Amino acid sequence: MHFKLIVAFVEDSSTDSIMEAAREAGATGCTIINQARGEGIKESKTFFGLTLATQRDVLLLLVEEHLSRHILEHIAEVGKFDEEPGTGIAVLIDVEDAVGVLHQARELKEIVEEKL
Repeated sequence: MHFKLIVAFVEDSSTDSIMEAAREAGATGCTIINQARGEGIKESKTFFGLTLATQRDVLLLLVEEHLSRHILEHIAEVGKFDEEPGTGIAVLIDVEDAVGVLHQARELKEIVEEKL
């Protein structure tokens, strides 16, 4: 079984809805890294040297390759990534190898076979 990694940078207020959307689309789990910061095209505003930016979370989703595009598109739709600036960005990365995913692979085998 082959996997891909979805890395999503989202506002912390939308983390739960993005995770729910990923599960609806076939993801079996997610790792969240809290309190990330970043900038887009425009620099973040500051007030006496303190950055006034919304908190970001980084979501890491190791997903089966046949489900990956559907999951990516679904979280982008729910998170309104292409509709509203600053709502989030997600990228899909090839995974050469993964260990510790035997339990997920067993569950995903049936799901992927049904879709193919």
